[in-house]
Amino acid sequence: MKTLSSILEKAKQRAEENKLPYAGALTPSEAQDVLTLTSAAKLVDVRSRAELELVGRIPAAVAIEWSFYPGWQANPDFATHLEMQVDKESLVMFICRTGGRSHNAAVLANQLGFAEAYNVLEGFEGAAEPETKQRGKINGWKVAELPWTHG
Repeated sequence: MKTLSSILEKAKQRAEENKLPYAGALTPSEAQDVLTLTSAAKLVDVRSRAELELVGRIPAAVAIEWSFYPGWQANPDFATHLEMQVDKESLVMFICRTGGRSHNAAVLANQLGFAEAYNVLEGFEGAAEPETKQRGKINGWKVAELPWTHG
């Protein structure tokens, strides 16, 4: 049986192995398990509003854009919105399309004093297939068949 402690221990081990500056790295399934096991955890989706509307959203997630579409300009108010919407004492997990922006958000959260900041590896859509460059078939939240809704 998966426990919150065992999931977080594995996530922290990944962070140590990869020299990540935040608490840990979770797979999408582990992130969902964390949400199920504790109501104190928050999932922050840092994808753009366009991605949420066109690709899909996670019902339990707080949406705070890391950057804006089109052009991908950085959101200058990201830190302010994060601090307004998520308690620094909370376990907070960040997710994006493939894990890059969420990594950056977890780094920033750690710098802001969020001691339990985690990145969700693979992201919502996961890696792109080498030949077709299509996402959503190899790994990620959707491939793991975790809860999501369209637009």
